[in-house]
Amino acid sequence: MSAIPPVQLSVLDTTVIGHTAESAFADTIALARHAERLGYARYWMAEHHGVPGIGSSAPAITVGAVAAATSRIRVGSGGVMLPNHVPLVVAEQFGTLAALYPGRIDLGVGRAVPDLRTRAVLARGLADYQADDFADRVVQLAGFVTGSFPQPHPYEQVYVSPRAIRPPSVWILGSSPAGASLAAALGVPFAFAHHFGRGDAAAAIEHYKRHFEPSAAFPKPYAMVTLLTVVAVTDAEASRLAGSADLMFRSMLAGRPILLPSPEEADAHDWTAEDLAFSRQRRRGQAIGSPRTVRDVITELLARTGADELMLTSQMYRLADRMRSLELAAVAAEQIPTPVAAQ
Repeated sequence: MSAIPPVQLSVLDTTVIGHTAESAFADTIALARHAERLGYARYWMAEHHGVPGIGSSAPAITVGAVAAATSRIRVGSGGVMLPNHVPLVVAEQFGTLAALYPGRIDLGVGRAVPDLRTRAVLARGLADYQADDFADRVVQLAGFVTGSFPQPHPYEQVYVSPRAIRPPSVWILGSSPAGASLAAALGVPFAFAHHFGRGDAAAAIEHYKRHFEPSAAFPKPYAMVTLLTVVAVTDAEASRLAGSADLMFRSMLAGRPILLPSPEEADAHDWTAEDLAFSRQRRRGQAIGSPRTVRDVITELLARTGADELMLTSQMYRLADRMRSLELAAVAAEQIPTPVAAQ
């Protein structure tokens, strides 16, 4: 197996469902163990709701399952969407995980909200979703996790138990300068969701690093970029494997949600001009191809953003293809001597 590559690599998993939920979670555990063997730094679980082909709706549970199945790799959420949760409960859940798996738990939080129907069920009512209180929720959560609020706060007397010796590391996830500003003000790491295909990662990370306020846990800024990554022996094969997720997400946006189709099913699909345009847009700026192609994408992204770490995410139908992609991505990263600072 490959040793830890010069470029820090991690994995963001969504537990894609092509058959059953049971087999999908078994694949997640197997892939996490494989990532650990390959020397990947972190394995994060996303939060999504209402998508038949994605099973990662409860990151606190899956983070615990992955941590139990591994021994060294850091495990965390990528992330918990705070508009869906009470910050105190999240702090208790991840404080428990941090006590169970000392020094290995990350708590990435974001602000994305699900579709209206799911929102109505998750929320205390739709009215709560109209107010942009994400920053307030993050301040609450960070205070509950660390046991200390930056200034007088009405919840500062609330004791959160369990309180781990090494609490979870709080990260802010985002795809805009707003998330970068919040992470900088709180003195926590920032992860830019480049795999969404929107926003300017370089500008957001530059803003984050320029305005970073050192904290006790993080005296220096630390930035990560997520990247849609499908690596195969050839560009053509990687493109074919990526077609499964293209079709799943295109069908979801068209109001016809499906499980993750196989590459053969994607090949047989009657791709319209709109379908193809969606696929091209989704793949723009992402790492889909041979190790050489992916190496070039990673090199350019690191040079442009100055990111300290890359987190790779993909939705491939077969576990063997996902495992092979992680192996080949590590090979590609080893061909980059050191991360190149942004100019």
